[in-house]
Amino acid sequence: MNDGMKIHLRIWRQPNGKAEGELVDYTIENVSPEMSFLEMLDVLNQQIIAKGEIPIEFDSDCREGICGSCGIVIDGVAHGPVKGTATCQLHMRHFKDGDTIVLEPWRANAFPIIKDLVVDRSALDSIITAGGYVSVHTGSAPDANANLIGKYAADKAMDAAACIGCGACVASCPNASAALFTAAKISHLVNLPQGLTERARRVRNMVEAMDTAGFGNCSNHGECQAVCPKEISIQTIAVMRREYLRSLTFDYAAAGDIAAGSD
Repeated sequence: MNDGMKIHLRIWRQPNGKAEGELVDYTIENVSPEMSFLEMLDVLNQQIIAKGEIPIEFDSDCREGICGSCGIVIDGVAHGPVKGTATCQLHMRHFKDGDTIVLEPWRANAFPIIKDLVVDRSALDSIITAGGYVSVHTGSAPDANANLIGKYAADKAMDAAACIGCGACVASCPNASAALFTAAKISHLVNLPQGLTERARRVRNMVEAMDTAGFGNCSNHGECQAVCPKEISIQTIAVMRREYLRSLTFDYAAAGDIAAGSD
């Protein structure tokens, strides 16, 4: 007895960034509800290859919701219908027998399509390169308690550091803004004493890199927060804006500002 589901798929196929793309229909049978979404695509690709056709390209790596490599717009929602879940951790039990599911790539000028569901997200790397680092002394290991960090600051830093850089925030934003991604990286470091050396320079450089890469402006729609697989708060964007304005008017180094996340 066949207990699997029949799933109809409409998948964006585009051979390269310069060619025109289109939605192509596929049907896959005997889909186990316990399959992950990407496992279902693996099975579909095996069937496509067996027919001598070109398989569907999609990004994945760890498949544990950690690396941020995966990313598909599923029925119009980045990463799909389950809140706080990356595409690789989405399971077919959240769909019903006979469902038609539409799969599209991230849509943003800063994320040009490479092939099918794969986009070039290196624009996010340019933002990290601009300021997502800290200056530390090298040599012998410092004492573990040399820099005491309060629980509130540590929790705030860890919440922001959970960002996996998948780009769902960009794909869901009507302006294709990378504000949540950039703000998470800035908020992470501004809450730690190790991040204060570059505090003013970091926020200016990263915001400038974000604009240069072609991302749109944030207008507080909140879609980024809604689809983020790590549920990073839009409040980090307020932190970024505060830090940016202060960096233009306040000399942290001259003031000896070493209090992590201080106002």
